[in-house]
Amino acid sequence: MNPIRKLVTEDGEVYPGIGFGAALRGGASSPFELVFNTSSVGYQEILTDPSYTDQGVVFAYPLIGNYGVNRVDGESGRVAPSAAIVREVMAEPSNFRSEEALHDTLAIAEVPGIASVDTRRLVRSIRDRGSRRAVLADADIPAQDCIARIRETPVPHDQVSRVSPKEITVVPAEAEERLVIAAVDCGMKENIVRTLRRLGCRVIRVPWNTPAETIASFSPDGVFFSNGPGDPESVPETADTARKLMGRFPLFGICLGHQILALSCGAKTYKMKFGHRGGNHPVKELSTGKIAITSQNHSYAVDLSSLAGRGLTVTHVNLLDGTVEGLAAPDRRMFSVQYHPESAPGPEDSTALFDDFIRMTEAFHAEKK
Repeated sequence: MNPIRKLVTEDGEVYPGIGFGAALRGGASSPFELVFNTSSVGYQEILTDPSYTDQGVVFAYPLIGNYGVNRVDGESGRVAPSAAIVREVMAEPSNFRSEEALHDTLAIAEVPGIASVDTRRLVRSIRDRGSRRAVLADADIPAQDCIARIRETPVPHDQVSRVSPKEITVVPAEAEERLVIAAVDCGMKENIVRTLRRLGCRVIRVPWNTPAETIASFSPDGVFFSNGPGDPESVPETADTARKLMGRFPLFGICLGHQILALSCGAKTYKMKFGHRGGNHPVKELSTGKIAITSQNHSYAVDLSSLAGRGLTVTHVNLLDGTVEGLAAPDRRMFSVQYHPESAPGPEDSTALFDDFIRMTEAFHAEKK
C-alpha cells in the first residue's frame, strides 16, 4: 500500500498526495527548491539532468511514467532532483523500450516522489508566488515541523562541485576525428557529448575548477562550458578560467556555461522568479528574425542592464519575457546560449548551433596552421 504523503512549502502551503519512489527516512525529505517543468515528454531526461540537483520537479503534464525508463535515454548516471511531484504516475508502463517502472527507478535512486497532487494549483502557485523551498513528509508529520526543517537547513551553494567529475577523461570522436574540444563539465548532459562526438570531436571532459593553463596544455581546438545546477556566481573559479581562455581559443557556452561566460566578461546575473523549464520556449535570433522553439532549464539569467561596455552583443531574446537568451563576442571567438540546443528532451530547432561552433573552431584551427 502506498503511503499517504504531503508536500509542504516554506510559506505554509500543503499539498496532500500518495507516495511513490523511495521511502522518507525519518518521516520527511531534505528541503529542496520547488520548480516546475511544462514538457509533455522526456521525464527520464529531465530526472537525470544534473541541473536539477537540490530541486523538486513538479511535472505540469498530468501523466508521468507511461512509457517507463530505459538505460539509453538518461542524461547522467543518476537521478538528479531531490523529489518528483506528479498528478498521476503510471505503475505499469507500456513501451517496447521500457526496462523499468519510474517508481522502481526512483526507489533504487533513493529519491522520493508524490502523486495525486493538484499540480495545476501548485504550478500556478509557483508561477504567481515564485520558487520556494519545500519538503515531502509523511501524513502524520505536522506542517510546522516541516517549515522549521526548511528554515533550519541552510541553502546549499556547492551543487556544481558535487555533480562535476573529479578527474579528467577523454571520449573519442564517433568516427573520424576532426577536432579536439575541451569541455568544462559543470554537470554536463550526455547528449551534449554525443552531439560533439557525432560531429567528429574528441571530447576532453575536465572538472569545473580546472585551471585555464591545464586546459590550454591540451592544445584544444575549442573550449565548451556546459550546463549545470545552482547559482553561477557560486563558481567564480570557472568564470576565471573562461576569462583567461577567452581570445586564445573559441568558446561556446550553454545554460550555466552561458552565464559563466557573461560573468567572465564582467556582466551580472540574477535569480528569476520561477525560471524557465520546458520544451516550448520561443526564442528570437535578432540578426535574422528567426524564431526557434527551445528546451530550457534554468533559474538564473544574465542581467541585460549589466552588458554595456562589456564587449558582448545580445544575439537572442526570449519572446515570453524578453530575457537574454544568447550572447556573442566575435572578436574574442565566443558565443553562448541560455537554452539547450542538444534538446534531450525537447525540440531540435537549434542543433545547428553546434555546427556554428565547429565552423568557428575549424577556422581557428586553420589559422594556427
